[in-house]
Amino acid sequence: MKVLAVDIGTGTQDIFLFDSRVDIENGFKLIIPSPTMMIHGRLRRATQRNQKILLTGVTMGGGPSQWAAEEHARSGSAIYATADAARSFNDDLDAVESMGIQIVSEDEATNLPDEVQRVELKDFDFKAITDTFQRFDVSLDDLSAVSVAVFDHGDAPTGYSDRQFRFDYLDEHIRAQNRLSAFAFYANEVPEIMTRLRAVVESASNVDVPLIVMDTAPAAVLGATFDPLVKERKRVMIANVGNFHTLAFRLGPSGIEGLFEHHTGLLDCPKLDELLQSLAQGSLKHEDVFDEHGHGALIYDPEQLPLNMKDFGVAVTGPRRNLMRRSSLSPYFAVPFGDMMISGCFGLLAATADLLPDLGDTIKASMAGAGESGTPPWEIRE
Repeated sequence: MKVLAVDIGTGTQDIFLFDSRVDIENGFKLIIPSPTMMIHGRLRRATQRNQKILLTGVTMGGGPSQWAAEEHARSGSAIYATADAARSFNDDLDAVESMGIQIVSEDEATNLPDEVQRVELKDFDFKAITDTFQRFDVSLDDLSAVSVAVFDHGDAPTGYSDRQFRFDYLDEHIRAQNRLSAFAFYANEVPEIMTRLRAVVESASNVDVPLIVMDTAPAAVLGATFDPLVKERKRVMIANVGNFHTLAFRLGPSGIEGLFEHHTGLLDCPKLDELLQSLAQGSLKHEDVFDEHGHGALIYDPEQLPLNMKDFGVAVTGPRRNLMRRSSLSPYFAVPFGDMMISGCFGLLAATADLLPDLGDTIKASMAGAGESGTPPWEIRE
């Protein structure tokens, strides 16, 4: 049984092919540029050529792609975008037009001259991934499921903070299901407000097996819980230090005890230590994070989590985890199944096991017995 897990971040997209016939450490993996970084490169090259651009496709991650689009507009070269593509940069299309990007209808886009370079926006490209594996003689024709993670602020109403909107969403789902896999959905059950997740579903129309989509940060933290040392803890604090966002969860027997989410670019090690200490103490307030331009904080269990500095105070994952190298909290850099970079993929697998019971027992058995059994990959007969 095979499951393709794709964790799409700002810097990289991390891809893991789970195969229940081999030890999980032997699963094939790819760490490649993120879609927004790829779009960034294409737009920068078009700017250098003074070429007009049309952005089509669906809503995807912004950041680098948005910066390159704004740079292109400032250069004086024309840049057009359909409404769905433009929402990659801001749900408010007036704000997108203020960047110098001209919004056009689908009909207008079709009628633009051939000299305008078409750039399709999408986070998930199943064909490209399939073709890449095929180049290495690995077939994805026999998948049992596909799971994809992206970060989604949600479509906040006009005039409502997207940071607050996302935290309202997090709070609602934790209160309904106090577990990290509450942020994973069947393709046909994604909330209307989660426009980026829904765009992934739209892009995956060529996937003919069950599709699970999930938020990236809970996926990474869930994946980190499979590190052997982290797994031993009944109560633990885990921080995912991502390229754009840092999210920390305090977990215990009852589930999620508290969390905060901030923008990584606004943090340094002392500030992060301060926030994590407050989260452990149960004293962290929403405004402590939100008023400093982060997303916010939630405390569900005020009981203090004693930080066992002799072992480790906080487990850390994420591509910018080096931010905590000098931390006073004795950080432990979690390596589930020996690979930090695909923590999110392991979290996706665990969530897929929760949502797809027919696959769950097999996935859970593999994740529980990693390194203890299995067939060497060269003995697998397709």
